[in-house]
Amino acid sequence: MEPTEQQRESQLIEDKYAELLAACRQNRNLTQEEQDNIFRAFTIARNAHEGIKRKSGEPYILHPLSVALIAVREVGLGPTAVISAILHDVVEDTDITLEEIRIIFGERIARIVDGVTKINTIARIVDNRHSPTNQIASHLSLQAENYRKILLAMCNDVYVIFIKLCDRLHNMRTLSSMPDTKQIAIASETQYLYIPIAHRLGLYNIKTELEELVMKYTNPSTYEEISHKLEGTTADVERLKECFTNPICRLLDQNGLKYQFKSRIKSVYSCWKKMQNKGVDFDEIYDLFAVRIILDVPPEREKAECFKVYAIISNLFPPNPSRFRDWITTPKNNGYESLHITVMTPIGRWVEVQIRSQRMDELAEKGMAAHFLYKEAHPDEHIEGNPVEEWLQQIRASLENSEKSALDLVEEFKETLYTKEIYLFTPKGETLRLPSRSTVLDFAYAIHTQLGNACMGAKVNAKVVPISYVLHSGEQVQIITSRKTQPTEEWLAIATTTRAKEHIKDSLRLQKREHLQSGMVKYASMMRELDLEDTAESHRRARRYFNLGTNLDLFYRIDTGAITMSDLSQCFGLSKKAPKLFFLEPYKHLFDVSATEDHPETESEDNETTHSPFLLDKEYSSIVPEPAPCCKPIQGDEVLGIMENGKIWVHRTNCPEAMHTMSIHKERIIRAHWRKGEQLSFLTGISITAIDRKGMMRDITRVISEQMDLNIRATTFESTEGVGRGIVMLYVHSLDNLNNLMHNLRRIDGVENVKRI
Repeated sequence: MEPTEQQRESQLIEDKYAELLAACRQNRNLTQEEQDNIFRAFTIARNAHEGIKRKSGEPYILHPLSVALIAVREVGLGPTAVISAILHDVVEDTDITLEEIRIIFGERIARIVDGVTKINTIARIVDNRHSPTNQIASHLSLQAENYRKILLAMCNDVYVIFIKLCDRLHNMRTLSSMPDTKQIAIASETQYLYIPIAHRLGLYNIKTELEELVMKYTNPSTYEEISHKLEGTTADVERLKECFTNPICRLLDQNGLKYQFKSRIKSVYSCWKKMQNKGVDFDEIYDLFAVRIILDVPPEREKAECFKVYAIISNLFPPNPSRFRDWITTPKNNGYESLHITVMTPIGRWVEVQIRSQRMDELAEKGMAAHFLYKEAHPDEHIEGNPVEEWLQQIRASLENSEKSALDLVEEFKETLYTKEIYLFTPKGETLRLPSRSTVLDFAYAIHTQLGNACMGAKVNAKVVPISYVLHSGEQVQIITSRKTQPTEEWLAIATTTRAKEHIKDSLRLQKREHLQSGMVKYASMMRELDLEDTAESHRRARRYFNLGTNLDLFYRIDTGAITMSDLSQCFGLSKKAPKLFFLEPYKHLFDVSATEDHPETESEDNETTHSPFLLDKEYSSIVPEPAPCCKPIQGDEVLGIMENGKIWVHRTNCPEAMHTMSIHKERIIRAHWRKGEQLSFLTGISITAIDRKGMMRDITRVISEQMDLNIRATTFESTEGVGRGIVMLYVHSLDNLNNLMHNLRRIDGVENVKRI
């Protein structure tokens, strides 16, 4: 007798739960209490999600079980994470309350579940804000508030972000069942926040897979094209095994080393990024392959053995000196340790070799999680300088600042995610680690707040430099101070670290408060002279006009004379600003990508707007969509519409500006398609870098005008020290048309790089 649909689903759920338990036991020995709690969580979640299906049609309970399985297998987490992952959607989607979870499983599980639960209404946002001045919800982004909530919870318990990353990875893996606009919105959100976090936490496998999946949904045609080309490199892999892998293994065996050898092919996303950044075709990517040698050695011999393997490989194959990376001596800011070397193989391919110990590999695979798993396994052991906890402490103060909007906080947080680091020395020889591009001012504030406030310069390697001097790794810095020095607004443009900026802002707020009462009196006096009322509404209007965040800023500028009576008169419409003269304005449109100059193939001579090349859903048929000036889509690009101020702008799906907007405002996304069967011309731009020689410009314009039969709108070229760089604005008919043009330009002798802008 055939099992019913209900029986098949029940068996599917039981099998997934059994798989999860098996994975947990493989990681560690579970106590009876841990097994009981996992089963209790599974039972509660299964009953709570009973009868609910995902878009794919499968029972909803399979999703939290899959998230828990990712947490165990791919991050290496234990029972606490498993229980939290199983329960992560029950508060948000069912009648189960947070208090019930707290009673059954304890405070920590409840805190993690609360951290991953989305805010569903603006009312909850307002209730959760500390300052009454921030309870204006009209302009708040619900999505940004959710980000802020997650990040604050992460600072209190890092398992929150682990669970969110596992949840996001499973959602991305099953994204094909969602509507296309939802796919792009979720992919954009992933690109905006979750990929940078995965990178910062050292979860490189998760980061790589998320990058692949985002590209699959935001740039599907290019993804498929590169995937197909990567599949065609199988023959090269076999040749590499013969001429590269086997000789290395023989020598490692002869030296009595215990090791594990792994190989991989560059990801689709990595190939695409290299093609974009370097302006090369797929066939010109020479480092498609990478190998990893993992040594079984005790900790005290790790560095010596890794460099021994490096010597063996560099004696066999010529290395690329510019690609050598020693992350063992100076680990990355997330604790990553490894030795990287890129060598040339006998078949003319560059291959990256990563050399590390088993301990380093565990850290590389599990990233930040490895630190916390070790800490939980050895609670009594004090660990000095944990890079992850140092990072969390740095961002906690900034995120808890109630005077900032959620969006500003998240943007500030994101700045810390991809930052490289430099190593500096104090006068006493102590080491200080700062983000690259840090200035003398950042160094001073990293030592002490008072030192930063009094900083007037520094001696760097015994040479006097200003506070704006950008520091480089290995420099010794001695701060020069003065009692008369105090922070100014200009310092905010000099500082690059969050810590320095926060302390400068604190100091400026104290300075401004000294002007508060006097500024209020002057403002009231000015308003009386203008015959206007001094009200809360007038304060709001003045803040908007002068682009100020608080009344404190307004009164400070009034008291210091930065805002005059004349300025206030213009603010309230009693007088007008004097016109400004722009002598170059007649020529600006030539290179302005957002210019709206008519073109004979897109608009008529009398400026009457013809129908748009885009089609939208029926409910938006009354609005004429326009191509977005930031990415200038052309026929063949994957596109979507975004509503802004009553207008619909059509962007490329992988446009960074569009992805940023979609990650914050999902509700603005509108489905858009190209009209078929029409020959249109689209304004776009390409940048060209070439070795300067006589006739180069002639060859470039000949390819564009004669060979490709395209119209050039404007060109600009300049040459410095034998290298020519230029921009060409021109009209193309489609994406294929543009790609063919760039391919033909790259074939010109001396042309090094051609990119779409």
